Amino acid sequence: MISGKFAITIHILTLLTKYPNDYLSSEYIAGSINLNPVLVRKEIANLKAHHIVDSKEGKNGGTKLAMDPTNLTLKEIFEMTFETINLGYAKNQPNPDCPVGKKINQNLTALYADMNQKISLQLEGISLEDFSNQF
Repeated sequence: MISGKFAITIHILTLLTKYPNDYLSSEYIAGSINLNPVLVRKEIANLKAHHIVDSKEGKNGGTKLAMDPTNLTLKEIFEMTFETINLGYAKNQPNPDCPVGKKINQNLTALYADMNQKISLQLEGISLEDFSNQF
């Protein structure tokens, strides 16, 4: 399911791109996003697992971008955040005897696949640096 994770991750990475020589604290980043620092640290952990950021602990600790933002596309960020768009399906099983019910899930699957392809094409042409230059 789509959530705010992609927006949070892009916000974090854009801040880190704007301050390439600084280790930014999760509190500072959370203040920019207006979000609880625990949620920011959760997304930073995901970025760290993908070797996108480095972190250091202590008084002057924080998080810093570990790669050149020109070499990271929004598509790659999206995929490490979600893999694919999935807007979901009904919680109950549709009626297989209904002309709509028997095909709704396969038609939604095809729609989501098409959406993912279009989003991927659009996002792969935008680097983190390109996006960050808008600020």
